Order: sequence, then structure tokens, then C-alpha cells
Amino acid sequence: MENVELNAKKLEQLASRLKAIAHPVRIAIIEMLSNDSRLSVTEIYQLLDIEQAAASHHLNIMKNKGILESRREGKKIFYSLQNESLSEIIQCVNKCKD
Repeated sequence: MENVELNAKKLEQLASRLKAIAHPVRIAIIEMLSNDSRLSVTEIYQLLDIEQAAASHHLNIMKNKGILESRREGKKIFYSLQNESLSEIIQCVNKCKD
């Protein structure tokens, strides 16, 4: 019985992560971080042509769900993917979009 409960908990965590990336801006951020190993908040919001507050909001959601990690260097915060598998998921979804 315990094994089934652990699987259910793991599936719930996975579903929560998938929900966290299910937004066009967040998908774009993951794609950008797939190409560049790390980007600053400034680079991200400028490349996406969105407000800094909006970029920070999306980055925080993904960081809190364990999708991104951040590292402060001086006054800048750099983000990177915690796991490259996410970029593979996005690539897979892009392949079946037609």
C-alpha cells in the first residue's frame, strides 16, 4: 500500500510541475535556457520584451516548483534549468503541434 501512495505523491508533484510550465512565457523561458545555460533576469525580460516584474513573477513560480535554479552574482540573479529533461519535454511538445 505504501508504494502506491509514494507513486501518487510523485505523480502529484509531476502534475504540479507540468502546470507550472504550462504558460507561453514560461515555455519561452525554458526554451531560452535550453540554448543558453544561464541568463540574468534582465536578459530574460529584454529578450521576451516583457516587463521586469512579469519576468520575475514567472521565474519565481518555476523556481518554487523546482524547475529553475538561481544564483546571485553581485547585483544580478542568473537562472538556469535544474534539469535538462524539461527542454526535451518542450521539444517533444513542439514536434506534435501540427
